[in-house]
Amino acid sequence: MRGRVENLLEKIHSYNPKADLDMVRLAFEFAEHAHKGQMRSSGEPYIIHPLAAAEILADMKLPTNIIIAGLLHDVPEDTPVTIADIRKNFGDDVASMVSGITKLGKLKYRGVDRYIENLRKMFVAMASDVRVIMIKFADRIHNLETLGALPPNKQKRVAMESLEIYAPIANRLGMNEMRTRIEDLAFRYAMPKEYEWASSLASKAASAKERYIARIKSVIEKDLRDAHLPIVQIQGRVKHLYSLYQKLLKHERDIVQIHDLVALRVLMPSVGDCYAALGIIHQRWKPLSGRIKDYIAQPKPNGYKSLHTTVFCDEGEIVEFQIRTVEMHEEAERGIAAHWRYDEDGKQAQAALAAQLGWVKDLAENQRQIRDNDAYLESLETMKIDVFQNRIFVFTPKGDVIDLPEGATPVDFGYAIHTDIGNTCVGARVNDQIVSLDSPLHSGDYCEIIVDKNRKAPNPDWLTFIKTSHARSHIRTMAKSKLNKWLKDLSDAEDGEQKKYVPPSAKTARNPKSRKQKPSK
Repeated sequence: MRGRVENLLEKIHSYNPKADLDMVRLAFEFAEHAHKGQMRSSGEPYIIHPLAAAEILADMKLPTNIIIAGLLHDVPEDTPVTIADIRKNFGDDVASMVSGITKLGKLKYRGVDRYIENLRKMFVAMASDVRVIMIKFADRIHNLETLGALPPNKQKRVAMESLEIYAPIANRLGMNEMRTRIEDLAFRYAMPKEYEWASSLASKAASAKERYIARIKSVIEKDLRDAHLPIVQIQGRVKHLYSLYQKLLKHERDIVQIHDLVALRVLMPSVGDCYAALGIIHQRWKPLSGRIKDYIAQPKPNGYKSLHTTVFCDEGEIVEFQIRTVEMHEEAERGIAAHWRYDEDGKQAQAALAAQLGWVKDLAENQRQIRDNDAYLESLETMKIDVFQNRIFVFTPKGDVIDLPEGATPVDFGYAIHTDIGNTCVGARVNDQIVSLDSPLHSGDYCEIIVDKNRKAPNPDWLTFIKTSHARSHIRTMAKSKLNKWLKDLSDAEDGEQKKYVPPSAKTARNPKSRKQKPSK
């Protein structure tokens, strides 16, 4: 145990020589004492878990305060130690993160209620301080690594939750390293048969491909050096298993159609060198039509930047190249965590992320407003599509970028620009071609919405194909308003008809004084 602690301290010192290692050691001893006597389902001492989470955070090269919070993240839930005790010993910043990460176990929720409250708290805490989700990722990764100690039904629940919620959040935050670790660990338990099939298929195909890729690497390295281009590194990368499985489903399970099973990643010193390297690659090998992607000029919505090209290589093989700078690679792998690498107090990182994380704030606000559990679960299913699906970026005629979920339509695009544009749209041009309103958009498309200002309301039939909750809520509101107006008009019309003819008997019944009195005899 002590050896692992020393390894953790050495790891932190390697990227942050000025780190307060004494405070990290104190946090470990504090957590070890608090968890004394507690055991995990695997039979190991409980302290193994927070220590493993801290090691994962150190691998991300994060500041010491985040690592200390990782060591302490389960203390208030599972021990008599309080947030106030942590604040007294480790300060407000660490206490704030631990408070955000602490689950609601002490509130005695069970089943669906507990699940909902944990998710709700996580989303709200993430909006307050995005560092909380980094600790949560580390916590979840180690739990997935030790998932074999749990009963099968719990294994599947945790694995599916990881695939449907945690991995997509990591993707949305640009944290590729975290996303792929979560996906590949969860895949084994969420879909064991599919995991075995994909794993077997990938190992056979990759072993043959890797030998070929090594030859191609030496060829392109020589070409770049002959062109006097500086190279930081050329590395082969094998596609992660869950990503491969998803792609296989799109290609009718035919691995021959997967051209990026093994790819070459070329790291260059500058953006200019990246484009020069792309030119050298295309001088030697012919690129596939439509497979050159410039994510430097047009980054993905999660901030990912790189040049991608797929080329016909030697012997007719197809190979993908990814070309980027070292800084782009750092951000591609660590996403928002990269902002904290040289920013111990996190102030600059938080400021840089404020605009980028607007969707997190919207998500948290949505969580606060939904109190009914059934409505929350329905909202969660929508969220999996709207917020956590793969994202695409689509351009307005003015060149503004609109961030949408994969499969979004021109109607979703219109509502994302402005509610009035969505309500009055009657058609769309995508890349200068007229398309139907239910046509799926793709990354890099230019879309122009055709509107009719005389249109009174959106078409309720749009609800059958739109993807975003923003568009759905406005269409439903307008449809409900239109229905209420129709019912009111109908009611007013019926009242009007009644006023036109009122039987005499009814008049006298309402006003007895109007009856003519017969003279008495």
